[in-house]
Amino acid sequence: MLKRLSVENYALIESLDMQLDDHLNIITGQTGAGKSILLGALGLVLGNRADVAALLDQGRNCVVEGEFDVEGYGLEGFFEENDLDYDDAVVVRRVITPAGKSRAYVNDLPISLAVLKELSGRLIDIHSQHQSLLVSDAAFRMRMVDGVAENGAIRAKYDALYGEWRTAERELAKAREEAEQSRKDEEYVRYQYEQLATMNLREGELEELEAEQKELANVERIQEALGGSLESLNADEGGVVSALKNVVNALADVEDVYAPSAELARRTESAYIELKDIAAELADALERIDANPQRLATVEARMDTLYSLIQKHRVADERELIELRDDYGRRLQLITDSGEHIATLERRAKECQEKASESAKVLTESRKKAGEKLQKGVMKMLGRLGMESARFVCEIAATDGLTASGADEICFMFASGSDAALRPLEKVASGGEISRVMLCLKALVAKSAKLPTIVFDEIDTGVSGRIADVTGEIIADLSESMQVLNITHLPQVASKGDTHFLVYKDSRTHIRKLTPQERVEEIANMLSGSSVTDAARQQARLLLGVEQ
Repeated sequence: MLKRLSVENYALIESLDMQLDDHLNIITGQTGAGKSILLGALGLVLGNRADVAALLDQGRNCVVEGEFDVEGYGLEGFFEENDLDYDDAVVVRRVITPAGKSRAYVNDLPISLAVLKELSGRLIDIHSQHQSLLVSDAAFRMRMVDGVAENGAIRAKYDALYGEWRTAERELAKAREEAEQSRKDEEYVRYQYEQLATMNLREGELEELEAEQKELANVERIQEALGGSLESLNADEGGVVSALKNVVNALADVEDVYAPSAELARRTESAYIELKDIAAELADALERIDANPQRLATVEARMDTLYSLIQKHRVADERELIELRDDYGRRLQLITDSGEHIATLERRAKECQEKASESAKVLTESRKKAGEKLQKGVMKMLGRLGMESARFVCEIAATDGLTASGADEICFMFASGSDAALRPLEKVASGGEISRVMLCLKALVAKSAKLPTIVFDEIDTGVSGRIADVTGEIIADLSESMQVLNITHLPQVASKGDTHFLVYKDSRTHIRKLTPQERVEEIANMLSGSSVTDAARQQARLLLGVEQ
């Protein structure tokens, strides 16, 4: 519940601080005193859009702060999900700068407006006379019934199952579309795949072919180089190999008289052996190297084909050609398997729809019971509000298939008299009648929804006398189980409050908590107008239940 509200530099409010009661807080004041401004400031704490024009002093920040007691309202999970530190005492602060920037904080941690709105939606419900237009909103009627039914967990389960079904339907539609397109492309894909598949592509092949092509195209130069090198090494006279052999023998002959010659002989023999081995490899290579015009033509033809494919498909090398071949292969396989894939998706979509439908049936049953409860509750309250002959029916009809909210369509039917035909509430009820119905709905739903705080902004407009007193009783009854802030012009309603605030204006808007004696004067003023009479004071004391 809202424990404290402070406002600085907003509209006509320079500074104010309200300490609120846990139950029924009455706010009164003359028209134009600034009650709507107070609600506007509260709206900033709840995440409403900020306007720099609302700053009283354009050179200073506007700061609105609300302190809430949220113990027992199950918000720990919400705080954890949004990386906020949970505490039973929550301070929400909204800052509007002269530059028009808006910042929001929860317990001094910055948050987005989306998070602020979600949090405030769990803390406060503001209802004004203008909200009576909501009865024409199907989503509002659904919220009313679900609120009375306490369908939070059931609705969450349905939302999840409905989401799974819609996802499955989208996947199925996409698969069908792709299959249709693939069937159109099948001939092209198959041709491309088969052309690449028959090439027996191998990564690194081009590099090998280029090396082989260079060798085959330069056979004579290679033979000349190999033959000349072999001749230089193996010539009978002047050959390097035979010369080294002579050196080894000569050094070996003097080992007994010249010790260093042994090491020199060893090293020379190592070179001899290496060059002899090189000569053997040269001989083998020379024997293998031979002009082969046919192989050269084959290699060059293969290279031309690969280069042509690389250019055609605009890839860098044969590795990317292989990837493209595999991709065409997968697409071709998908075309082949699309029927089975679609059948699998159809089965999954059907299963998801069946689960969602079963969940929707549970929702429907819950709503029908809640609809009856809501109907009885509203009728009972309407009788107390002087509309004994009025009839209110919560009509729940089946929709054509599943929707985001279930399989139900809810309509509030109304008749002002016992003989009048039931028709949609928003089409036949007067403004005053709708206002009273809305009060009944809000009172019933607020108790079920267990909201910490509800704000009524002149919900009692258009009623007077005994009905005004009953309206006050309904609001007072509601405040037994939750905190209520009620802005009113009716003394009968104002007298029911646990705490009474007066909004007044000089050049600025102010608010103050009234003492018991001041409450008598304020209610007497509401009863008699500009000139407060003793009779009005006596009536005010009677309404307040204080000694005469």
